[in-house]
This record gives sequence, structure tokens and C-alpha cells, in this order.
Amino acid sequence: MGLAGKPAVAISDRLPESSLLLIPHEGSICKIPSDSFHFAYIIYFTLGVGFLLPWNAFITAVDYFSYLYPAASVDRIFAVIYMLVGLVFLLLIVVFYAHKYNACIRINLGLSLFVVTLLVVPIMDLVYIKGRVGLYAGFDVTAVAVALSGIADALMQGGLIGVAGQLPERYMQAVLAGTAGSGVLVSFLRILTKAVYPQDPDGLRKSANLYFAVGIVVMVICFVFYNVADRLPVIKYYDELKNEAINEEKQAKGSLTGSVWRKTLWEIVVRVKSYGFGIVLIYIVTLSIFPGFITEDVHSESLKDWYPVLLIAAYNVFDLVGKSLTAVIMLEDEKIAVGGCIARLLFYPLFWGCLHGPRFLRTEIPVTLLTCLLGLTNGYLASVLMILAPKSVQLKHSETAGIVTVLFLVTGLAAGSILAWFWVV
Repeated sequence: MGLAGKPAVAISDRLPESSLLLIPHEGSICKIPSDSFHFAYIIYFTLGVGFLLPWNAFITAVDYFSYLYPAASVDRIFAVIYMLVGLVFLLLIVVFYAHKYNACIRINLGLSLFVVTLLVVPIMDLVYIKGRVGLYAGFDVTAVAVALSGIADALMQGGLIGVAGQLPERYMQAVLAGTAGSGVLVSFLRILTKAVYPQDPDGLRKSANLYFAVGIVVMVICFVFYNVADRLPVIKYYDELKNEAINEEKQAKGSLTGSVWRKTLWEIVVRVKSYGFGIVLIYIVTLSIFPGFITEDVHSESLKDWYPVLLIAAYNVFDLVGKSLTAVIMLEDEKIAVGGCIARLLFYPLFWGCLHGPRFLRTEIPVTLLTCLLGLTNGYLASVLMILAPKSVQLKHSETAGIVTVLFLVTGLAAGSILAWFWVV
């Protein structure tokens, strides 16, 4: 069925991996390879951890950067740079390059660039900053590293979500759960370093360097894992299935020129636009509140500087819970999912009440509960829509549909990071 019609879901996307599949053009029954020891799932989960870990490292080390550059609103500036640069480069990739270069090249390039950007902060600390305050040339270099991380994100996330889109649902769920796992990992490191290291300049330096060292190690693991994944029988099977569908289309329509590609791309955008609307709305609401509101606007006399650390950890844990829930309870109704995204607009008056409302709303318990609910709804609804969108088109277009959903996602992130400035009080 065409892009403009009802969801054209490939039968292989719905069958368990151990089942039998009839391939029409071969006229024979083939057994889908199993995911031995869930290794492919683990790889895609790890890759999900990987592409968000650099962002989490930069934003979690905000106390270190705020100490070095007290005149800068570090978390909000980093968010705007990362999201806007990522959006621009992802748009360029989708329109001009996605049909020319395969996902393997983009993902490996993104991983390599992540390693380079993560090396910037510890090396600069060692040879230039050395714990000294007010060296704003260092802030400029760090901002450039954040921008390069945004480019790496566009390369890797677009490629990875696109590849996961052509696989059964569990692999997209693995990637999305991995993104939440990245936040949980960095939050755990933040709590550990805050408890172990003294809260002085030397302790801040050690904790920040630990975040970036862990990020580099994970990037190297991701590089190895990704290049192993293509050799797994279950991944090779679905890749060959997609390639056969694409080759059949090329034989019927000829080679995919730039103009044909852009026409097909637009048809896919139209097909997944409602999913995209929900995704954009999710991340506008989330990024306009988190982390800026959490780290700068709410305060606790009893928890002091532990308060934002614990709130960020709570958000990340519940985001992981939400993204893991889709493996157990999957909402299949697109309209209900999008309706849930619209209902999240209620977070605005509720969080506003935590700043200016009745006294009981300005205490730790309501803020913590709202933060957990923000993470839970973000994780679950984003996971649902990101899983459903690539399955609403034909298998040969599922990778492109996955990339398009990332474009919607990054648009929401960029818009939310800009809107976050309106929370400044």
C-alpha cells in the first residue's frame, strides 16, 4: 500500500524472530534468525546510550562549567547550541545526503566525532584551564565542542534511528531505552562524584573529567558494537530484506535521483506528520522545562545543591521506566498517543505554580512528583510514536521514515531549548 494510504506494515515487523516468513518473490518459507542471547538487542541499547552520552556529559558537568564561567548561563547556552546545530545538520543530511551515503558511514563518522569532542574538555583542563576561573576563551572552545557534538548527534542519531526503523519494534525500543539509560548512567556518576569528591575546584575538575572519560570509553564500545552488529544473522536478514525491496523499486522506477528522492521524502513526511507533531510537542514541553527549570529556578533549603542533582536523576530514571514500558505495554492507537502529547501542555501551569503558586506547590514533594511524571510521560509517549512511525510506511521506506522522525524530534528539542529561556526568573 502506498505512502498516502493506510499503514503498510511489513509482515516481518510483527512476527517474532523465531517464526516462519513467506517471502513472495522467492515463493519459499524461510526461518527468521533468532537474536541469540539477545545480543542484537543489547547492541542497540548500548548504541542508544552512546549517542546521548556526550550531551549528558556536557550538561551534567554544568556545576564545573558554571564555576569556571560564572557570567554564562551554561546549561541554556549549551542546549541552544547543541540542538540548533544538530537540527540544521540533520536537515542537510536528510534532504541532500541520506540517499547517497549509507547509514554505516554516517554512524561511524558520528562516533568518531563524538570521541574528538569528548577529548576537548579534559585536554583543555590539563593544558590551559587548570581550574582557573574566568578564562572565557575556554568557554568559547567548549561551546565549539558542544556544536561539534550536535553535528555528531545528527550523523549518528539519524543513521541509527533510521536503521532501527527497518527492524522489528523491539530494536527501536532498545535504542530509545538506551537514550534514557544514558541519562541514568550520568546521573549515577554525578551522585557518586558529588558524594565522593570534595565540592571544591579540585573535586569539580575530577568529576567533570570522569564524565568525559566514561563517555569516551562508551563511544569506543559503541564503535566496536555497531560494526559487529551488521554481521549478526538477524540484522543481516532484515537488511537483505530491505535491500531487496529497494532493488525491486529501482528496477521498476529507475535510479533514485535527487528530485525523486525529495518527492519520496515529502510523501513520507506527509504520511508520518501526525506522529511527528506529537514528537515535536513532547520535546518542546520537556526541553522548555528540563533541565533549565530544574537546575536554575527551583531551590530547597534542606537539600541545597543536592536538590537539582536528585531532580535530574529522578527525571532520568522515570524517562527510562517510560521507554522500557513499551516493551510490556504498547499503545497502538496513534490518536490516543498524540492526545497524550497535547495533554502534557498542562505541565506549564503546574510547573509555573511551583514557582509562583500556593506555598504547598513550592515545596520539594510536588516539584519531585511533577519531575518524575514529566520523565515518565516523555519516555513512554516518545517511545510509542518513534516505534509506530516507521511501521506506518512500506518496509523499503522505513529507514527514511525513521530519519524523518528524528528530524521532528530534533526540531522539538531545538524549539524547547529556545523556549526554556522564558523560564528565567
